[in-house]
Amino acid sequence: MRRRDFLLTSATALAGSSAVAVAAQRRTKHILLFTSDGVRWQDLFTGIDPLLMNEKAAGMGPGAEELRSRFSKPSAEERRAAVMPFFWKTLIPRGVLLGNLHKGSSMQVSNRYRVSYPGYSEILTGRAQDDVVKGNDPIRNPTPSFLQFLKERTQLRQEQVAVFASWKVLHAIAESRQDDIFINAGYETCRLPKDSTRIALLNQLQHEARYLDSSSRHDAFTFEMAMEYLDKIRPEHLYISFDETDDWAHNKRYDQVLKSLQYFDRSLQRLWNYLQNSPKYRDTTTLVVTVDHGRGATLGDWSDHGPRVPGDEQIWAAFIGPDTPAKGEISGHPVRYQRDIAPTILELLGIEGHAYAGAQGTPIPEALA
Repeated sequence: MRRRDFLLTSATALAGSSAVAVAAQRRTKHILLFTSDGVRWQDLFTGIDPLLMNEKAAGMGPGAEELRSRFSKPSAEERRAAVMPFFWKTLIPRGVLLGNLHKGSSMQVSNRYRVSYPGYSEILTGRAQDDVVKGNDPIRNPTPSFLQFLKERTQLRQEQVAVFASWKVLHAIAESRQDDIFINAGYETCRLPKDSTRIALLNQLQHEARYLDSSSRHDAFTFEMAMEYLDKIRPEHLYISFDETDDWAHNKRYDQVLKSLQYFDRSLQRLWNYLQNSPKYRDTTTLVVTVDHGRGATLGDWSDHGPRVPGDEQIWAAFIGPDTPAKGEISGHPVRYQRDIAPTILELLGIEGHAYAGAQGTPIPEALA
């Protein structure tokens, strides 16, 4: 063997052994993905929007005085903590958060449509599929999600990889083969592998407490079902998807968007506390919190998103877990993409990137210790 070939072979072997060593050191065993539809980076990072806080056409007339009183603070840091106190004071200091343009952190969708199905698909498959996934029609996703990939790779039972979603179209998005993983989405009766009187009650109430349309139920039912499932079944991986932040924005009710963000924050707190009190999940679970798309930034387009809305490609993502450094808000880095989330999750689990065929993204270095 010539010296050059020997050196290349040796370098490859060392790189491979290094990757194996890193994988062996990873402590993440479980992934908990949590999204809330269409949450603008502006609202997350700066709190109540001065442009909208007095806008009657956005539901912020005289009846919103209590919200203005609670959320109007001198600085962006104070305003955002008033809306989502647990997220900012407890969760983010334990991990990393990307997407604050004001601090030189940009995270973007890479699909061209910037609506929900393409966004969720990009999160779950690590790729944009603009030739197939063009809108929100409930077509079956042509690509197995990373959740399906994990189920197959580690030979898990169906119920060990679960999705609970307020929007019914997640049935088509999250799995390329029907019934490959456990999914409960929209106004759907939940059938646990174990009996649960609480699930029986939630099944009844979700149909009685109807929401804005037939495609999405209240986030509270989604979350309570997911928490019951988490407690009774103890899945290896779980995805929870909220929808009300997007629905209220489309209905131009900024007051209700703020209230939905508060509920999202309380849900994160309950979930985190449960994980920290669980021998199975404590110190072995990475929580990933992100969004499917952004929205506009003006009075005319804050409620909307899509190919013609400027700036709605900007999103954000948080990673909190045993293999992520506790650095809080990240600033001054190259643009990261929605397609990078799935490869980052696999990296956190100690799985080599090329194993998930076709992914276009790369692991986000800021999320990796």
